Amino acid sequence: MSIERREARQPWILLSPALGAVSLLLLVPLLFIVVYSFWLRSAVGADTAGFHLDNWVKALTDPFYRYILLNTLKIAAITTVLCAVLGYPAAYFIARSGGNRMILLLLLMLPFWISYIIRTMSWINILGASGALNSALLALGVIGAPLQMLYNEAAVILGLVHFLLPFMVLNVYVSLDGIDTNLEDAATSLGASRWQAFMQVTLPLSLPGLAAGGLLCFVLGAGTYITPLVLGGPRDAMFANLVYEAIITQLNWPLGSALSLLLLLVLGALVAVYNRYLGMAQLAKGLG
Repeated sequence: MSIERREARQPWILLSPALGAVSLLLLVPLLFIVVYSFWLRSAVGADTAGFHLDNWVKALTDPFYRYILLNTLKIAAITTVLCAVLGYPAAYFIARSGGNRMILLLLLMLPFWISYIIRTMSWINILGASGALNSALLALGVIGAPLQMLYNEAAVILGLVHFLLPFMVLNVYVSLDGIDTNLEDAATSLGASRWQAFMQVTLPLSLPGLAAGGLLCFVLGAGTYITPLVLGGPRDAMFANLVYEAIITQLNWPLGSALSLLLLLVLGALVAVYNRYLGMAQLAKGLG
């Protein structure tokens, strides 16, 4: 074997453990899901192997599934916008906090030390009829009867913002931390106000981080099922809840596989558009 060929194969040899793990844990299960999506659920409850398009036709043409998918994308978009509005000032404050940045980042990471399910269920004790917020308002005489603040779309969005906000802050912080603060000082020395320096220098340079945080929040928000299951009502189901219902409750693996792949394709298209115009490097920095 020539030296050139041996050197060309060395990177693949070094990557083989990682590629094997990805293939075994990601590609092979995904292939099973693709195959299952073309099977049929028989009347007696057994799965019929074959190549049938019934599940895909139902997933693509049924108005119910289309409505839930659009509603899922709407909730994810609203959540992403709220995370951007709330997360950018927090990230800017952390990035400009000097020696206190590490402490603030540690506080930002503290929610990840608690189970996502427990954090979501904690809102029941806050927003419930006998929760902390209603009890405080009743004690102050602001309201005469408990408000219904749970099991609606607003509660689902609130829970998603609570879950996804740290991801937005981290991505924007990474982008802001890489901007030289001397650029703002240079802009002010040329006659710009602090606000103008921020709008014309800092904000444009931090947009890749904001876009990366937005993508991450949107994808994670659109793919969740715990938050709408715990905080939402019957009309607030998201697409992942349909997948859960089809597979766990109805034991209809073929239909559940088709629905999960449909959601994967929609979100994958969004990631592809992001990668086309902004690239995945900024997202990798935020996750790192």
